[in-house]
Amino acid sequence: MAKRYILAVDQSTSGTKSLVVDPSGAVAAKATKEHKQHYPAPGWVEHDPLEIYENVKWTMREAVERAGISAGELAAVSITNQRETAVVWDAESGKPIHHAIVWQCQRTVDLCERYREEGHEEPVRKLTGLRIDPYFSGTKFRWLLDHAAGARDGLPAGRLMAGTMDSWLVWKLTGGKVHATDLTNASRTLLFNIHTLQWDNRLLELFSVPRSLLPVPLPSDGFYGFAEDVWPDVRVPITGVIGDSHAALFGQMCWQPGKAKATYGTGTSLMMNVGSRPAATGDGLVSTIAWGLRGKTVYALESVIRTSGDTIRWVRDQLGLFETYGELEEWVERTPSNDGVYLVPAFVGMGAPYWDPYARAAIVGMSRSAHKGHVMRAALESIAYQVRDAVELMQAESGIALEELYADGGASDNAALMQFQSDMLGRRVIRLGRSEYSALGSAMIGGIAVGLWKAPGFGPFHPAERTVYSPRMEDGERERLYRGWKQAVAMVVNRRAQPE
Repeated sequence: MAKRYILAVDQSTSGTKSLVVDPSGAVAAKATKEHKQHYPAPGWVEHDPLEIYENVKWTMREAVERAGISAGELAAVSITNQRETAVVWDAESGKPIHHAIVWQCQRTVDLCERYREEGHEEPVRKLTGLRIDPYFSGTKFRWLLDHAAGARDGLPAGRLMAGTMDSWLVWKLTGGKVHATDLTNASRTLLFNIHTLQWDNRLLELFSVPRSLLPVPLPSDGFYGFAEDVWPDVRVPITGVIGDSHAALFGQMCWQPGKAKATYGTGTSLMMNVGSRPAATGDGLVSTIAWGLRGKTVYALESVIRTSGDTIRWVRDQLGLFETYGELEEWVERTPSNDGVYLVPAFVGMGAPYWDPYARAAIVGMSRSAHKGHVMRAALESIAYQVRDAVELMQAESGIALEELYADGGASDNAALMQFQSDMLGRRVIRLGRSEYSALGSAMIGGIAVGLWKAPGFGPFHPAERTVYSPRMEDGERERLYRGWKQAVAMVVNRRAQPE
């Protein structure tokens, strides 16, 4: 039986998608399933790893069934995942010792501040390309080991394992035979030296994470065992493992230095390829591994926006201002101006360029005439303002001017947002004629790894269709609106108001 398909698993912050990708690069079938978000305390976010794993298995089987193929026709399973989310589990029972701590979670903010006060920020940055921040995994692992019941007691017996979501899924899918992570996910942990491509003893000691718990780091096109827990009688290899934003950079064909993309998901990752060496970063950006492929490592600069698409979901679910995204678009069209209303979505602090974990969300500028359309528009516009913040920071610190921005992710479907994004940047925003770029990027790497495709850039992955949004707004209006955003942000950041 010819092995002609790639099954791409996209395990994101809000749910899991599995896509069957055929030899032409087209999506033959897809299955999706959401998982529950847990908020045990203000600023804390958790997921149930067992629920996520069951959803992964269900979507994998369902996608294959919908495609009308058998598992024997799969050349590989690829995995792309929410990054920085930390899991610690018991290798004997196969169960987590605690819910996963999600990348958005702010519970380690005080620990991070203590590390910075002790002077560790710059040494850590030089080794990892990252700043010490609750966003990244290192302090999450330490919190789990310090607070989960019996965690430290499990260390001498060698029962505990730790990793990001890709590691957890690989370990479960292989029936506990493989404990590995890829370079991109490893580079987001605060424990990985991006120059030597190894776990760094200095970092492990600093964050009190034993090396024995951690997975083996492999390139994105490495071999990660077989998905035998899903199909025990069929040997389907796992490869093409890569963090979701990195996979989207690859899937959008940003293979040369200077190419950039924004993935509009729960949060937004603005990432730019910088080539074969990591770029020096200032206080606002992080340096990261873009991917490891065919024995070569490619690096990227990234600016992280913690809350973007999640803001729209909050307006829908918590405020109840709309039910469908079609309704949202109708209200935005009927409300052509924000009339001075801004929503600053600092639900879990603010990332670059503000880096204030204590900031909290606010809606400002409302008059008596303000209505729910203004709040919905303000929520949508907040995404574009934050991306402009990130672009300006990236240009200033890299010395590279952005010519145009490639956009993907769920919120990029919203034409009003994409037009406003182009207006705010004063640049073209290009949405290619496909979707699911994180999944497709991992599928491309997986297919290359198993020889299904020879190299990046083959015909089927060059979409003929694309939507181009060009700036329409006058410069004066653009800057007036952006000044209003900056004033709104100033009301919530850098106040150092720690919760009691």
